[in-house]
Amino acid sequence: MSVASQPGTTRLRRLRAHGVSIWLDTLSRDLIATGELARLIHECGVTGATTNPAIFARAFAGSERYDDQLRCAVAAGVEDVRELFFELALKDVARAADLLRPVHDRSAGLDGFVSFECTPGIAGDTDATVAQALELWERLHRPNVMIKVPATTAGVAAIEELTARGVNVNVTLLFSVGRYEQVIDAFVRGIERRVAAGHPVDSIASVASFFVSRVDAKVEQRLGSGSPLRGRVAIASARRAYGLWRARFTDARWERASIAGARPQRPLWASTGTKDPAEPDVLYVEELILPGVVNTMPPATLAAFADHGEPRPWARGAAEHERVLRDAEAAGIDLEALGRELEREAVEAFCRSYEELLDGIRDRIDSLLLDSPLRT
Repeated sequence: MSVASQPGTTRLRRLRAHGVSIWLDTLSRDLIATGELARLIHECGVTGATTNPAIFARAFAGSERYDDQLRCAVAAGVEDVRELFFELALKDVARAADLLRPVHDRSAGLDGFVSFECTPGIAGDTDATVAQALELWERLHRPNVMIKVPATTAGVAAIEELTARGVNVNVTLLFSVGRYEQVIDAFVRGIERRVAAGHPVDSIASVASFFVSRVDAKVEQRLGSGSPLRGRVAIASARRAYGLWRARFTDARWERASIAGARPQRPLWASTGTKDPAEPDVLYVEELILPGVVNTMPPATLAAFADHGEPRPWARGAAEHERVLRDAEAAGIDLEALGRELEREAVEAFCRSYEELLDGIRDRIDSLLLDSPLRT
């Protein structure tokens, strides 16, 4: 990925001036080792990074930089392929977190995070999610990491428990406002439990990742490409979610937590790469410029915005977005049901990506050992 120094970085910095934190929706050893991540942080205002099984699978398949570590781990007797994945991926996350640590320190803990995801096969198991998230949190042992937990029914319960235990959580796979309200409740309950137990809350950070382009893609499947709602429903839903965020994190209940030092869980716009080729490639960046949010962009979207994005505040008001949502409902779109469908599909897709990743690690081990003195 290449982002020009000027005027692209000016657009990105103006975007940040409007209150948007720019996170990179990818991570790889190549990105770190070549110095590109450091450049994006220092020159382009990138203040965070996220990864998931699909992202790591692409990073692993396209690079030989993991081979030496893989050889050493196998030689040391590590046989479990999941543990091999963790050793490889957590090294990348830790190095990225160290690069972003100055951002974290300068922002007094508000920004500068790297997120790593629990394995998708446990998305329906609260206890397993909590146990794995705690393990990952301890292994990374850095204040500027977040553990990604999906917003499934089991995940919502895990979010409360992990927050109560002091873990930074990035809530992922969030598709509907109804589920988002459950996520906010879980986070607030977790904070309240810590306050009641006398534990500090001022260092806890969390984001709720509201996926946008996938919503529009699903709506288009339902209504067809000729619908006047094309490319509008996800933005309107995100706008409603933002209104909910502002209301819930300024109410009397949150005020009590805030007095104890708690910080709001920030909304994060995920899946911001435009999937519809008929729509502008920076649609979900330009239309979601709001103070206090995070936008996690795939490399192509970041580069596109740096090249021709318009960093302007949100022009359309809440009334227009509510009208879009009413029109969608009238057209037969049940956004809560659609969100549940997208959640299920996303978990299934991540499970496939994770299994393909593990298969790729096994194949790489076989390839490396065939050429290694370990087998001679």
